[in-house]
Parts: sequence; C-alpha cells; structure tokens
Amino acid sequence: MSEIPPDYDRLLDEAIDLAIRLQSDPGNPVALGMIQAWRARSPTHEKVWSRVSVAHDVTGKILTGRRKKERREQLGLTRRNLVIGGAVGLGAAASGSLLLPDLIVQAHADHVTGKAEIREVALPDGSRATLGPDSALALAYEPGWRKIELLKGMSFFEVAEEAGRPFQVRSGDFTVTALGTAFDVSSDAGLVSTSVSHGRIETRASSPSLAGGVQLSAGDWLSFDPSRGVVERGQRETGQIASWRDNLVIAEREPVSVLIARIGRWYPGRIVIADPFIGSQKISGLFDLKDPLRALEAVVHPAGGRVRRISSFLTFVSPV
Repeated sequence: MSEIPPDYDRLLDEAIDLAIRLQSDPGNPVALGMIQAWRARSPTHEKVWSRVSVAHDVTGKILTGRRKKERREQLGLTRRNLVIGGAVGLGAAASGSLLLPDLIVQAHADHVTGKAEIREVALPDGSRATLGPDSALALAYEPGWRKIELLKGMSFFEVAEEAGRPFQVRSGDFTVTALGTAFDVSSDAGLVSTSVSHGRIETRASSPSLAGGVQLSAGDWLSFDPSRGVVERGQRETGQIASWRDNLVIAEREPVSVLIARIGRWYPGRIVIADPFIGSQKISGLFDLKDPLRALEAVVHPAGGRVRRISSFLTFVSPV
C-alpha cells in the first residue's frame, strides 16, 4: 500500500501554483527554471509534479486566458481537486468506465434511470425488467429473437415464455439467454455478473471458459472478468438474487472496486479510488444502500481505505 508523506498537501499546493504559473505564460524561462529546480529536489517532488501535470494537461485548454480566481471558482479547481481531476481521467480510462459516456448511452438507450432510481419496465413481449439505478437498456426485438443490451448498470428480468423466440441479454461480449426464467445481469467496474431466481439461463462469451456456453439454474450465480477471461461461480439463496431491488448489496468475496461501482449508483457524484490495491481486495458482507455513504465506508474500511468527500460531485477513496 502506498504511503503518503506528511508534507504531501504542501507539495501539492506548490506544484499546482507552478502549473498555473506555467499555464499563464508557457514560454516563460523563469517559470520553466523554477519547475525544473522544484522537481529535482526529491523523488517525491517529481512524483507529485507528474500527477499535477496530468491534471494540468487535461484542464489546460479550458482554463487558457482565465484569471486564477476565475479558474478556481468557476471550475472548482481547488488545490486538491486539480490533482484528483487528473486521477479521475486516468482511473476512468483504465477501468473502461467512460467507454460509453452518458450522452452516448442516452442516445442509444430505450430506458434510462438516474442515481438511486429503480424503475419497472414493461417490455413489448409481456416480459418485465426492473432497471437498477444509473442504468440503461436498449431493445432490439426481431421476429426470431428478443434482444436486449444492458448498456450500463443492472437489471432484473422476468421473462415471458415465447416458443421459438429466444430472450437474450447482452453486456459487452457477455450474453445471457433465458430458458424460461427470472434472472439479473449487472455490469460494475468491468465485471459482469448474472444470477438466477428461477428457471435456467445459458451464458456465453468469446473467452474460452464461456465459448461453449455455461448453463445456470435457480440460485446459481456467475461473474466474468473479460479483461482477464476469469470466470467465478457459486450459489446463494434465491431470495438474495438482485437484492439491490430492496436497497441491499450482498457480497461474497467481491472486489472492492466492483462494490464501490455498485454503491456509486446510489451515491451522488463520482467516486475515485486512489490506490488500486484497495480496489483489488475482496470482501463479503451486507450493505444498506439507504445510507450509501455508510455503505461505502463499510466496504473500503476492511481493505485499508478511507472515504473523503471532496465536494458534492467527487468522493475520494484513499489509503488510511
């Protein structure tokens, strides 16, 4: 776990001031010399500058020509937020969470929910979908197929039987075909999971572990990490399937990053994980989504993390 030096906040302040000075006059040799000398003081100085310069690159074009006070007040670039802003960009790119930006999702979706919103949707064939918070579905019904794409988030499906017309849900490369059933599909932090309330389903993906199809029955669950091709399976009580419908998260050795993404659908703003070590830890437990902040704290604490709410738009999970 990375250790934060005691003077880290002071170094952030100094680095941000240097970045703003450089942005105001990019060709100023005095500013360039000051930055070079500051970075050479220690490896920690260099590391802090690397983080600040990433954020500076992300925001520079937007900020050009504005006075320092305007920059901070209008864009919310406090000293700490400027650095964290860079971390948001890097973390989102690494996790793939921005591969479908919200505007693109909404343009393709037939049904969309907001934060903390759970909505029941009547589908054209008589099936029903319970769409979780911050989620989106796109429908593609054809004469020989009933196809649904989970663009983001989670949904529970109660499938109306229709002979000769399969019901299929896709999330990325992962597909679930219903065999007369009720099941849920979730996509959080790159991990796709499904579980069966009753009946049977068949799961497939291009990964060798799922290419031949895997069938699941009532109480079975399966998670798939497409980045590593890893499949995990297990069983739980059918009453625990899609417990998010009752504002509960029930976890069995799930990665903290996945649980943070799931809780984030009830939590305002964006949550950034500062240390990948925290996100990679696996924990179990029952978490009440009626108080998402406490649920978030309960998830990250066993992994050695703490929650810092920087603003109404940004929460930071960092090492204790």
